[in-house]
Amino acid sequence: MGLAGEAQPGLNAVMSSGVLHPDLPHFVSFGEVRIDLLRTAGEQWRSACAGSPWQVAMAMSSLGELSAFAGAISRDLFGREIWQACTEANLDLRFLQQLPKPPLLNFISVPGAAGEPGLEATENLLIGSDAADLFFRPEGLPAGWVKALRWAHFGGLGLVREPLAARLGALAQGLKSEGKRISYAPGYRAAMDSRYDDMLERMCRLADVIEVTQSELCALFRCADYHLGLAQISAWNPAAVLLLNADGGRISLYAGAQEWSAELPAPAADEDAPLLDVCDASLAGLLFSLIRQPKAGPDLHLRWSVAAATAARSAKPEYRLAHAQACTLPQALVATLAAAVRPEAGV
Repeated sequence: MGLAGEAQPGLNAVMSSGVLHPDLPHFVSFGEVRIDLLRTAGEQWRSACAGSPWQVAMAMSSLGELSAFAGAISRDLFGREIWQACTEANLDLRFLQQLPKPPLLNFISVPGAAGEPGLEATENLLIGSDAADLFFRPEGLPAGWVKALRWAHFGGLGLVREPLAARLGALAQGLKSEGKRISYAPGYRAAMDSRYDDMLERMCRLADVIEVTQSELCALFRCADYHLGLAQISAWNPAAVLLLNADGGRISLYAGAQEWSAELPAPAADEDAPLLDVCDASLAGLLFSLIRQPKAGPDLHLRWSVAAATAARSAKPEYRLAHAQACTLPQALVATLAAAVRPEAGV
């Protein structure tokens, strides 16, 4: 059941446990949590916890679902920052493994922020060749967690960085064989070149829900028309529910022969949440609806997706996902926003 080159590390032992604790999470996210160091002005830097899979777990918890991010973090001040953020968000801390390893750091320089006239695009420098995240072990998770699990989410750099990528790929395959539901949001980084193609196909074939953006499809499939990427995913997995975040602010949900779309409300002048926040929130809204209303139609699920994205975009900066604050998506607020969403069929 494992991927080539690495045995499935202790997964059978983990899955064979008959222990079930009622407070174990129903939703667990796997992938990446890191520290972003943003150069804001001159020599000033600002740190923030980040990572798409981690942010999805944060959003699910704030919606009221028992949730966890499963991964390994450092024991230094950066690891403590992540631990504190998870604590404030009510994530299950038993799924975090603190190790005596360096943190995963992402240095970001924004155009014009540091005063360099020649800097025309955001530059990223990822440092983590021996970082703690690479040494995450699924067999160290709490006894009975698989039995309690309903949905597992995978994505981000965790599926690129070895040996973690092979370990998570094997875990996803094992959980699928146990009848668990899988969601997948590949995202896109420069490291996702042709070497990532096998993992991309494997995860698309496994997943029950896949979330992507138009630009990610073009980058992942190295094509100018994102529809080619959509067609390939559909060919790999016709039964998957596909959530597409359009670059212009439209969200579409494809479920079998059905297609539903809705526009995000026009943002206010002071609403500038990054697209990443909106995508992670839209996926969390969809997954929350699927968990709580499994028999509902895709139009209702899309309402929750759009409502969660709207809530994330309109949140005050100190409460956005990237700032690692709890209560990002209050369930009552999202439910109110969902009632106002008007999905259109076949658009």
